[in-house]
Amino acid sequence: MALDPDTVRRIARLARIKVPEDQLAPLGAELNNILGWVEQLGEVDTDGVRPMSSVADMRLKMREDVVTAGEDPDAVLKNGPEVDEGFYVVPKVIE
Repeated sequence: MALDPDTVRRIARLARIKVPEDQLAPLGAELNNILGWVEQLGEVDTDGVRPMSSVADMRLKMREDVVTAGEDPDAVLKNGPEVDEGFYVVPKVIE
């Protein structure tokens, strides 16, 4: 599947990347290369291969799930960029 310049332009816009017109063709070629590699991965026989999250056979360390009451709210509120009357201030999303 070859990507035409319009598709490359759309991908760049969706990725919020400004791509000059003269760079659309080289970027399209690179994306076509990447898609070719992805197609090759689809041809690999993975029957009988267990899914894994790491190449090293290890288990995650478990710890007790302890509920706390957040004894120090001031320390917690320091994580936010702006605080007002004990609450985080966030930008308005819905008008």
